Formats: sequence, C-alpha cells, structure tokens
Amino acid sequence: MDKFDKLTASAAPLPMVNVDTDMIIPKQFLKTIKRTGLSEGLFYEMRYDEKGEPKEGFVLDQPAYKDAKILVAGENFGCGSSREHAPWALLDAGIRCIIAPSFADIFYNNCFKNGILPIKLPKEQVDLLLDDAERGANAVISIDLEEQTITGPDGGEISFEVDAFRKHCLLNGLDDIGLTLQKAEAISGYEEKQRLSQPWLAD
Repeated sequence: MDKFDKLTASAAPLPMVNVDTDMIIPKQFLKTIKRTGLSEGLFYEMRYDEKGEPKEGFVLDQPAYKDAKILVAGENFGCGSSREHAPWALLDAGIRCIIAPSFADIFYNNCFKNGILPIKLPKEQVDLLLDDAERGANAVISIDLEEQTITGPDGGEISFEVDAFRKHCLLNGLDDIGLTLQKAEAISGYEEKQRLSQPWLAD
C-alpha cells in the first residue's frame, strides 16, 4: 500500500448525500478480484447512458477535474453494501482523499485499508471546501496527515481528527498484510521452534 503523508491536488465537488457503493461501482463490475481497471466502472451510471455512451457533465469527466485526487462529498458517503471494490475503484481513478460530513462505517474502514484518507468534518466546513472545489483546476487543496490539517486555495486552514493507529498505518503504508509482515521475524521464530519440537507436523 502506498504511503500517505502530504497531498496537494485539485478537489472535485460531489455535493450528493447517501452516495452508496452501488453508485460508486455497480454490481456488474464486481466479478474481478483485481484492483486495477476498476476506474472504468467508477460512478458508471452517472457517467454513461443505457447504451454505454458518455453523458455530459459528470464532475470527474470535466477537464478541470481530470487530475483531481481529492473528492469533497455529502453526508453518508459509501453507504449500502460492503463491497471493497468501491475504494479500489476510487483509488484506481487516482482519488487519495475523500472529505465528507459522515461516512458509512464499513466503507470508512475499507478506505484506510486501501490507502485512501477519509476525513470527517462538520457540514459547514465541508460546504466551504465544496465552494473552493467549484473553482475547478484552481481548487488546489493541501492535506497534511502528520499535522492533521487541510489548507484551502486561499490559505485558510482546517484541522481534522483521525484515529492514531489508522494514521500510523497510512503514514507508513501498512495494510493488514503489511502489519502482519512487521512480525515476520517473530512468526519465523515460532515456526522454527514448532518444527524442532513437533517435527511430524512439518511432514
């Protein structure tokens, strides 16, 4: 998992409430277990019509937001089913941070496990960032995870809270596998001890 320390990028506004995981990545894209290529299905029904032809106007398809790495959204983002493909699709599209007043719990946890920083802020502060994001490519926002601050395009600063353990994992690029591998020496020592004391188990 890639480390998350500081991020300076344009922010895309998505002022919708209750954006569920089926909206983020529809069920027909769940057949794969690969984490790449899923950006093609990201917000598919908002981006394409029934014939698969592109619709006009979706924010992430606008030239001003083609390089956006931050998404500013409405309340209860990521609700619905627990599909991990949702953060995979967002990450595959380059989104590394989502700012919203609230998130569905499972989606929120899945973001941290996949290198995305979800930030909860009071609605008034999210509304300010949505206004900033409406500026298009000029809506450059800087996020400092170590300092837990967001700096807007005009220099205004907002502080945010994040669980200390999740912060540690993001700063060090540690997913569940990475956390386990930190104990590799202890695991190897246990396996060797067991092999010597119970050799028949190694057969």
